[in-house]
Amino acid sequence: MGIKEEVFFEGGPHIGDLIFNLLLGLTVICLPLTVGAIVRALWLRYRITSRRISVIGGWLGRDRSDVIYSEVAKVVTVPRGLGAWGDMVVTLKDGSRLELRAIPRFREVYDYINQHLSAKAQQSSGSVGQ
Repeated sequence: MGIKEEVFFEGGPHIGDLIFNLLLGLTVICLPLTVGAIVRALWLRYRITSRRISVIGGWLGRDRSDVIYSEVAKVVTVPRGLGAWGDMVVTLKDGSRLELRAIPRFREVYDYINQHLSAKAQQSSGSVGQ
């Protein structure tokens, strides 16, 4: 029997992202951002465990992406909402990217993910705009 997978974070995007984009929606030009935030709030879910990063999203939550830590080449974070939440881009060794938008407690989540990365990936990773 293998090692038990422990869940560190499971949930959706930060509520502040939805509120901020709803306020922006009062201007007609920002309606696409508002629609995107509503779709994220309804169907986007993150699950960060001791073995993998899982993102469930897309229309009606039908798309799922799972990434194991050994595939990760770099993780970059960008604070949003005055630092209350943040975006994270996980770059894989094959060059593809997985975006995690409006993550609550993104600094804690980043630290947890960083602990599970290889030494080379840890050196490449960091944050932007802090």
